[in-house]
Amino acid sequence: MILRLIPALRAAIAEQWISYFDAGAGPAIIEFYTGIIPTNLGDTLTTQVKLGTLTCSDPAATQTAGVIAFGTITQDSGADAGGTAAWAYIKDGSGAIVNAVDVSNAAGDGLIKLNTTTVVAGGPILINSLEFTVAGA
Repeated sequence: MILRLIPALRAAIAEQWISYFDAGAGPAIIEFYTGIIPTNLGDTLTTQVKLGTLTCSDPAATQTAGVIAFGTITQDSGADAGGTAAWAYIKDGSGAIVNAVDVSNAAGDGLIKLNTTTVVAGGPILINSLEFTVAGA
């Protein structure tokens, strides 16, 4: 399947997406979990364990030609629990879910890449950078 969008449409979609991250009074956050991403975002979590929360800058991101680049993301210096990070919710400034993404180590193909997916309770969780591209770019 091939999807190509004109640059103006990619940029408009990216700007709209960023507006969702920036909604609410506070900064967007990224919460890391073990297990499987829920089929329907917002469903009650069952076996998934929340590992920790990182805080985005406010505004969270900028876009260029449909590429969304997050600004500074503050690490969680004391993870809530230990486990293997498999996915993350990105939530707006009011805590509402915007989207969920997969997580991998630096060599993997997850949208969020961590230096290691093994999180130790009380230890740090850190993202060096985060960007993704609107489809068709």
